[in-house]
Amino acid sequence: MQAVIADDSVLMREGITRILAEGAIDVVAGVGDVPPLLDAIQTYQPDIAIIDVRMPPTYIDEGLRAALEIRRKWPAVALLVLSQFVEERYAAELLAENTEKVGYLLKDRISNVAEFIEAVHRVAGGGTALDPQVVRQLLARSRKADPIGRLTPRESDVLAMMAEGRSNTAIAQTLVVSNRAVEKHVASIFMKLDLPPEGDQHHRRVMAVVRYLSC
Repeated sequence: MQAVIADDSVLMREGITRILAEGAIDVVAGVGDVPPLLDAIQTYQPDIAIIDVRMPPTYIDEGLRAALEIRRKWPAVALLVLSQFVEERYAAELLAENTEKVGYLLKDRISNVAEFIEAVHRVAGGGTALDPQVVRQLLARSRKADPIGRLTPRESDVLAMMAEGRSNTAIAQTLVVSNRAVEKHVASIFMKLDLPPEGDQHHRRVMAVVRYLSC
């Protein structure tokens, strides 16, 4: 697997490169701002781009805007966006496009090497990886924006873990319930969010996350 890293901190780029090497992920380019990032994507067509949200020159949203441009021009490239803090608007904007091959993690999460490598592989493989703190804040915002609150607290918990990219088995282990119980919660979530019963299970999970976070 090949990756491109975009972060204005040389230490951060070097640190991520060493971590990824443990997961057999080859960093083909490490850059500090947007123009060389786009050049590297065009040159290498990597499996995944790992991008800091705030980059030169303004350190506001250059990284996010670059990620959205990459998604439009090179849709096969997976995107893992890193941020120092939870920035709801940026997370929601990235997820509004499509939640396949996309991740949004806080930089603190990198310290857990195994989890970070697993998240990179998951996103590159077509899945989603959202930081639990990001999910909690987006869900809280969604509930405020939607007073109907059709989901029960337990269903909201299940959906939050779905948004993090966890499987039904992983959710069951976390909640200490049976897989069947989780399946029932997931089916109820699909029904309450008016998702059609037919279609690919993975696609429906993605649509459930997108629909609820964009309420």
